[in-house]
Amino acid sequence: MSKQGGSTRKLEFQDSGLANKLFGPQGANLSLLTEKSGVAIETRGSSCSLTGEEDLVEVCAGVLTQLYSLLREGRPVHPQDVDCAWRILLREPGADIRRIFQDTVYVASPKKTIAPKTISQRDYLEAIRENDLVFAIGPAGTGKTYLAVALAVSALMRREVKRIVLARPAVEAGEKLGFLPGDLAEKVNPYLRPLYDALHDMLDFARVQDMLETGVIEVAPLAFMRGRTLNDAFVILDEAQNTTPEQMKMFLTRLGFGSRAVVTGDVTQIDLPSQTRSGLVDAHRILQGVKGIRFVAFHEEDVIRHPLVGRIVQAYERKQRADKASADKASADRARDDMAQKDSEKTGKTGGAK
Repeated sequence: MSKQGGSTRKLEFQDSGLANKLFGPQGANLSLLTEKSGVAIETRGSSCSLTGEEDLVEVCAGVLTQLYSLLREGRPVHPQDVDCAWRILLREPGADIRRIFQDTVYVASPKKTIAPKTISQRDYLEAIRENDLVFAIGPAGTGKTYLAVALAVSALMRREVKRIVLARPAVEAGEKLGFLPGDLAEKVNPYLRPLYDALHDMLDFARVQDMLETGVIEVAPLAFMRGRTLNDAFVILDEAQNTTPEQMKMFLTRLGFGSRAVVTGDVTQIDLPSQTRSGLVDAHRILQGVKGIRFVAFHEEDVIRHPLVGRIVQAYERKQRADKASADKASADRARDDMAQKDSEKTGKTGGAK
């Protein structure tokens, strides 16, 4: 909760060049921080003055000083880093941004690295490294699948596993597969496209195609897992909220020696028939506390998106709130008018009886 009352804090940065990089082109990074916090930021040379609610000023100061330290170490700072650092320190004021950002995953080479951007992402990476089975539950855009694929590719490159298996339930979201053109593989391929996208973001196209053709990487609908035992594999089940309890149990019992698995899903986006229980919800209830299994929760504040997307979402939310307020007012007006009409009719009947 914010402490009320104005507070001002001045920050001095010794290196003017790094200060300019910290502030961003035309002060873009500072403008983003002001937009997020409501704290006014004025600059003069390599210094800046922060004015606003005391605890928010302290969070902004922490963001700027910690990102400046990253710049001094030679790490670039982008608007996305400002956004992520703000959300991390707002949630956990004592967090070490450097430690979180530098927990890198080496994918294909040291030049291709992926780093966590939130506390939950950091905990997620640690959970996958330390457990054979990890469930990641939370909204879309939090990096659940992307980070899992990154760790899978990294493990494959280091020869910790011999293959990667990526699976998804091919839930018919409003369409019947039988009416779609092509054979079964072509029908389910659109459901698997997000997994291919993640792979192509980490490895070049030719390498991915070669690994797919040789079976080193397999991308398949969940139904193709039945009856198999997966040894020495990194297995990822995406969109697990759309599995049934029977499908979830089937998947979890496919794990063989030397394998590890990550299960991701969003329990608020279940596309199953209304009377069908979600296998992910079921597993969360049944497997809590089982040794070797870890559940990691992601939240709305872990969603990583372009700042413009955040403003677009806020605009739609404001419109929805305004529409709801207008509808509520119209409903209240109608109820008041109905009540007045009933009172008038009642008065008229009483007068007529006299």
